Amino acid sequence: MAERSTVPIPAATLVLFRERAGKPELLFVERSKAMAFAGGALVFPGGRVDPGDHALATRYDGDPEDVAGRIAAIRETLEEVGVPVGLGAMTAESIAEVRRALSTGEPFGTVLAAHDLPLSIGDLVPFARWCPAHVPVRTFDTHFYLAEVPPHAPDPIVDDTENVRVFWATAQAVLDMADAGRATLIFPTRRNLERLSQFDGFNAAKADAADHPIRTITPWTEQRDGVPHLCIPTDLGYPITEEPMTDVVRG
Repeated sequence: MAERSTVPIPAATLVLFRERAGKPELLFVERSKAMAFAGGALVFPGGRVDPGDHALATRYDGDPEDVAGRIAAIRETLEEVGVPVGLGAMTAESIAEVRRALSTGEPFGTVLAAHDLPLSIGDLVPFARWCPAHVPVRTFDTHFYLAEVPPHAPDPIVDDTENVRVFWATAQAVLDMADAGRATLIFPTRRNLERLSQFDGFNAAKADAADHPIRTITPWTEQRDGVPHLCIPTDLGYPITEEPMTDVVRG
């Protein structure tokens, strides 16, 4: 039986931007249908903040939670899709070596030192923080960050464990896929894509992030015209802040 926990698990995810044909594209992974959380859904690269991320965070100034979240987002993106963010230039060979080391459980800090890699957490921009109260199996307290794909970064490679596909697409294209029944989006991902679809590039998204406080979003249920809706605050930059419960997809 799957583990159940009402204690939120710290997590981090990275919204990675690139520009193609004058439009911003984002990097998505498709979760394996076998996964207990968000099985079969499209999400951004990310995962749990582990003890090694917290240990490495002590070397940096700033809020320890935020720093550990940035480190986790960088590590998970490298592990899941093989794209180095905040790590300087890496060859395909060094990326493969680091991913192999991380897959065996080596702490991120140890791996960075062994390969003489920098770690630039300032390349990530805080965008949002979500902690849904819905607990089908477990709940995550997730920091969302923005970053630009580094110049000459390699094409992403799916990890074939938790995820089965990786691809670039515009935020609106993925929303259209979901509306056509060709993709699954859980509630937080859909709300963030609606917000991200407003921007013509990374700099516009970064400016919007600076204009809104990072306040933990915990959706709640409320009756609207006699219909139960799942709701979020109206002052955090999201163009759509409610959805009928009958339409909501939860992790």
